[in-house]
Amino acid sequence: MSQYNLDRIFNPRKIAVVGGSEQPGSIGNALMKNLIEGGFPGTILPVNPKYKKVHGLSVAKTVSDLEAGVDLAVIATPIQTVPGIVQECVERKVAGAIVISAGGKETGEKGREIERQIRETAHAGGLRIVGPNCLGIIRPGGNLNASFASEMPDPGRLAFVSQSGAICTAILDFALQERIGFSHFVSIGSMVDVDFGDLVDYLGNDSSAQSVLLYIESLTNFRKFMSAARSVSRVKPVIVLKAGRSEAGARAAASHTGAMAGEDAVYDAAFKRAGVVRVDTIQDLFDCAELLAKQPRPRGSRLAVVTNGGGPGVMATDALARYGLEPAELDPETVSKLDAFLPPFWSRSNPIDILGDASAERFRRTLEVCFEAKNMDAVCVILTPQAITDPLSVAEVLTTVTKRRYPVFACWMGGKSIEQAVGILNSAGVPTYRTPERAVRAFLYMVEYAENLASVVEIPPKLTRNIACDREKARRIMAGAPEDGFLSESDARDLLSAYGLSVIRTERAPNETEAVRLARDMGYPLVMKLESPDITHKTDVGGVRLDLRSDGDVRAAFLQIVESARRAKPEARIEGVILQPFFASPDYEILLGAKRDANFGPVIVFGMGGIFTEVVKDRALGLPPMNRLLARRMMEGTRAWTLLQGYRNRPPADVERLESMIIGLSQLLIDWPQIAELDMNPVLIKDGRPVAVDARIRVSPSDQPSPMHLVISPYPEEYETHLVTEHGVRVFVRPVKPEDATLFKEFFKVLSPTTVYYRFFSYIKEMSPHMLARCTQIDYDREIALVALDEDSERERMLGVARIIGDPDGKEGEFAIMVGDPWHGLGIGSSLLQQCLSIAKDRGFQTVRGIVLQQNKTMLALGKKLGFEMKKHPECGEYELVIRFG
Repeated sequence: MSQYNLDRIFNPRKIAVVGGSEQPGSIGNALMKNLIEGGFPGTILPVNPKYKKVHGLSVAKTVSDLEAGVDLAVIATPIQTVPGIVQECVERKVAGAIVISAGGKETGEKGREIERQIRETAHAGGLRIVGPNCLGIIRPGGNLNASFASEMPDPGRLAFVSQSGAICTAILDFALQERIGFSHFVSIGSMVDVDFGDLVDYLGNDSSAQSVLLYIESLTNFRKFMSAARSVSRVKPVIVLKAGRSEAGARAAASHTGAMAGEDAVYDAAFKRAGVVRVDTIQDLFDCAELLAKQPRPRGSRLAVVTNGGGPGVMATDALARYGLEPAELDPETVSKLDAFLPPFWSRSNPIDILGDASAERFRRTLEVCFEAKNMDAVCVILTPQAITDPLSVAEVLTTVTKRRYPVFACWMGGKSIEQAVGILNSAGVPTYRTPERAVRAFLYMVEYAENLASVVEIPPKLTRNIACDREKARRIMAGAPEDGFLSESDARDLLSAYGLSVIRTERAPNETEAVRLARDMGYPLVMKLESPDITHKTDVGGVRLDLRSDGDVRAAFLQIVESARRAKPEARIEGVILQPFFASPDYEILLGAKRDANFGPVIVFGMGGIFTEVVKDRALGLPPMNRLLARRMMEGTRAWTLLQGYRNRPPADVERLESMIIGLSQLLIDWPQIAELDMNPVLIKDGRPVAVDARIRVSPSDQPSPMHLVISPYPEEYETHLVTEHGVRVFVRPVKPEDATLFKEFFKVLSPTTVYYRFFSYIKEMSPHMLARCTQIDYDREIALVALDEDSERERMLGVARIIGDPDGKEGEFAIMVGDPWHGLGIGSSLLQQCLSIAKDRGFQTVRGIVLQQNKTMLALGKKLGFEMKKHPECGEYELVIRFG
């Protein structure tokens, strides 16, 4: 539903307060007072049948009595009256409503039914709803306090959204004390309509919000949230406190993979994939809020610590060490500058201990040297109240030297003697922390954001070998799969091999005689394993025998396995055994698998494998779709990664083959939503090459077809086409991939300065890494991006590119197109744009528009040919091309 209506909620001109009153202690009274005393510049319209005047304003009896054009209705009446009021809002074409009223789904079935009525009525009428059961919203910069909070915070750059009203009031009180300002302050409540995805999208496009903080207890539309967070985190920090870590593992299934992919760990993986920073505690959220609101973001993790006490400096160093970091190293030039004025006994290293008798001037000169150093990303100033050091004077100095290129924050340790100094720092925009550990942790969260951002825009390399997917073979296997149950081991192995995953040779033997015959054919040594659909963990019932070297070994092992299994599980079906080659001493054993999460869809698991998987619990999670870079990052998140680089006399693993296995598994999960659980444990690595030894796949019905079962839109293969342009050029048109960055670099080299100017409205010599990432890492839930490749070229060569960037509502889009100069006039641009427009129409876009320079006659002619309306843009004077569907 409309982001435009959200804008009218946050920037209203007319507000109706339904339930507005003058009764002391009532929410209706608090809402009226906050709007009036907050200085709301628009019109306030109280609605209450009991009054004629409220706070000197005329009162309407019902919403139906109001004139059309109300932007926002704030509803503070008993919950059972809200569905009727919402219907009146729809009829009067109100843009949005904040439902303060409690008593919804949190009270049980009756409350859920009320919320259902509110949702259906609002959705049908295009009315956006914030709440119910919420505190309201505050936008200090617009003098809007549409809440019953006690006070209005200062204007600022930080947007805060909370599902909990209690957390809102706590943050608000803290902000008032620490002088933290907000661009938006939103209590989102029960999210009957407007949810976190909506608000992240909206705040991402609002320049007044430079950082976004979220307190989340639950998410609703997970795919929408991921799409919004991935988009917004590229341009501003998104910091999340997600409650509920204690539920980790509560929904674990009975397999190795299931037991290791608990709900909370999946949230961690999802937030990381989206570029979102997750904090652990309310205190961390407060501390991040302060640093984000008051200081620039760090470019790296090199921290300088300036202190007048050795002990606190050590504490800061220890805090860094807990996260694998050390203080920034002082270069000789910096040491020499500090030597010039510091006492002979200063630390001569970082932390920079300037001794207990440090004056304010000594602090100032030390900070000036730090600011001139080239190998520092932030400065933490620690002060302990000592007889000679005056906290107030140092604070005043600090406020005069902090307008620098990187963050400066303070740790003033003590109590009463530092209160006034801390107040000065807060007023001047210097974040203050009571302990070195808190200061360092807040800084490192910001470093994590910078690292996440770098990771998000990093370009994945291409595979040097293609992954062949035999989808027809996979269809045959899945057609014979049970509706709810396990594939046979042979079908599981065949399904994996159909997606290019290396699987060990495996033969089935229903009896002892056949086992001996197969063993001779395969060659010794061998492994024999029980085959039973009713027994998951074969080792638990004595169902595995290793290193079989003769016919006699095979006969004995067959009898022992069958007898042991029948003794342990008399009711189990025993279908024989399977035989596989035996790796006497594999270099490594890893786990690779997947589990379908109820919220995030399929989740890939990688970690230490073998029989100690659940004991060691070394694993990392990833969400499809995957590429080489994402696969590598997932593996790097485990302790197993260090071993896989080579350990003692063991050779390193072939990392690209492991990446290929993860990518192949990802595609399997994309294609088949029915896969509920998948285990390859162990995957043995010998002489660098990985091979899956055991495979176990459970299927069950999926609520969503592919690809809607994923929370991240995959590569839309269905948009691939081969065509011949009107001028006879044979091209392969396909969606853009993240690995296309090299293609884009080469393509940019054939563009003339004029073509570049027509596309970017400025002269650009080369595409920056951020531009390349923006052009190649496409969220296909929001965008359409197609490239035309030369069908007749021996190597992959890009001829042109077109894209439509949709708004968050998916109703309007902006097109852009570029064709290499050697291929102008051959119909490539026309073919690309027509394909994009066809996809946009199928997706339900209502309008596609674009700005074209007046001198770009070729594009203007193409627009006319394809049916675009053309008119001069009122703001920039260039032409705006618009096409409408339906």
